[in-house]
Amino acid sequence: MVRQLIPLSVNDLISVILPTFNRAGYLKRAIDSVIDQQRPPDELIIIDDGSTDNSTHVVHEACRRAEFPVHLLHQENRGTAAARNAGILKARGELLCFLDSDDWWDPRKIALQAAEHDKNPDIHISHTREIWFRNGVRVNQKKKHAPPNGFIFSACLRMCVVGMSTVMVRRKLFDRFGLFDTELPCCEDYDLWLRVARKVPFLLVDHALTLKEGGRPDQLSQIYRQGMDQFRIRSLCNLLKSDLLSPGQKQEAVAELERKCRIYGNGCIKHGRQEEGEQYLALPARYQHALAAEQPQDH
Repeated sequence: MVRQLIPLSVNDLISVILPTFNRAGYLKRAIDSVIDQQRPPDELIIIDDGSTDNSTHVVHEACRRAEFPVHLLHQENRGTAAARNAGILKARGELLCFLDSDDWWDPRKIALQAAEHDKNPDIHISHTREIWFRNGVRVNQKKKHAPPNGFIFSACLRMCVVGMSTVMVRRKLFDRFGLFDTELPCCEDYDLWLRVARKVPFLLVDHALTLKEGGRPDQLSQIYRQGMDQFRIRSLCNLLKSDLLSPGQKQEAVAELERKCRIYGNGCIKHGRQEEGEQYLALPARYQHALAAEQPQDH
């Protein structure tokens, strides 16, 4: 493959962070898509989160043709959030990209996104459109999955609308808003994007540059399919407790918390978990009362 190398300012070093756990069968495709970028990164950081398969061998073989430094970090299995955080702390780039080990990129991905950051130096974060596959067959996305642009806090409340493998992030974003919450076994991206979206806009690079295949039983979205909202609920509670939201954002967050608790709590009761369901149904009241107490009183 002949690549057109597209240089950036020397100050704009780009690091790619790729966490993996027992994904040896998909790693080569992901790594190849990084190596084949028109604008290669300045480094690739792979974090092996306690794999027990032959991931290390796959990494060494796949990275032989890389023309940039590759760092392979090993840690005990601590989850995706901890793995990404380790990559962030290791990275030396000003611009950080994330690629899940079972996703892959269009060859133009870094070049097009980096060019937008060059033109918009004040933008903290950008993301792209995605192409989805299931069992090797392309599937159409629903309208609700269309990635938003600009100030997207309201869109982020209902579900995660920013694909992890689509983002390019300036390092200062993590200095300002913190790292991924390692207490969340999934939905850690939902949590971080909410923290970020309350203050800064997201730039949509309007091209489908990220490819992903879903529906496999080893994916977190499938493992936690029946209970993902419990982690989004936890995230919303943490955000409301932080007292960092504007009055309007707080109203939206409480309304979404009530909706999620109602759906999840009724689901618990339906499946015989009465006590758990009642706890979730009662949870929003404390935040609703606090919100009502903050409203100006008519005299």
